[in-house]
Amino acid sequence: MTDHEYRDSNNELLRRIKNGDSEARETLIKQNIGLVRSVANRFIGRGHEPDDLFQIGCIGLIKAADRFDLSVGVAFSTYAVPMIIGEIKRFIRDDGIIKVSRAYKNIAYKAATVKERMMAENKCEPLLTEIAAELNISPQELSTALEASRRPDSLFASMDDGKSESRPLAEKVSTDEDYEQKIDNRIMLRQALNKMDERERLIIYMRYFRHKTQTEIADMLGISQVQVSRLEKKLLRRMREDMKAI
Repeated sequence: MTDHEYRDSNNELLRRIKNGDSEARETLIKQNIGLVRSVANRFIGRGHEPDDLFQIGCIGLIKAADRFDLSVGVAFSTYAVPMIIGEIKRFIRDDGIIKVSRAYKNIAYKAATVKERMMAENKCEPLLTEIAAELNISPQELSTALEASRRPDSLFASMDDGKSESRPLAEKVSTDEDYEQKIDNRIMLRQALNKMDERERLIIYMRYFRHKTQTEIADMLGISQVQVSRLEKKLLRRMREDMKAI
């Protein structure tokens, strides 16, 4: 398909989408899925699984399909790529290793600012209770926010306790006796997901990795909640069968 044919095909599908054609919507997404892969590849190596980046990018593509205005006069890909990039960047920004609410992030940021100011004024480090009083919150709430916002230690960072030779944290933590089984389960899950098409993977990902409701997923995909429920049950049944066969 030439660039001209590709653009004409997109435009025809977009016109049908505006008239409520759900099949055209699905076709447009499949036809432009390569945009998501291309954009997601730019963000590989930043601490997130490539599949996670791809699934989040798909959300950006879906939003682009729903919001694109043909009267603007630009190619759909020109509009979609920034939407995909924006969705992935938000995911990377807001979804660290440990999910922290914006409220706690704001408290931790304000606490750091207050601490710096009080140290400059009093020439000594303020107590947690003093910072909490300045922010008009309880010491317990401040302590929770600071702990939640603290960056986790790397398993491979050297930890010197003053009693023994400095060793990585990974060597000091106890080994989970079920660790190997957990790894096997992740491998089997990945194999089961690889057998699904893009929409099926997106449903499982958004439902069980992003904790979205069936109604939220239905709105995202342009189908009913009942359809999502049926698809989810079918996919879980198939996954159980596949994982038993491995």
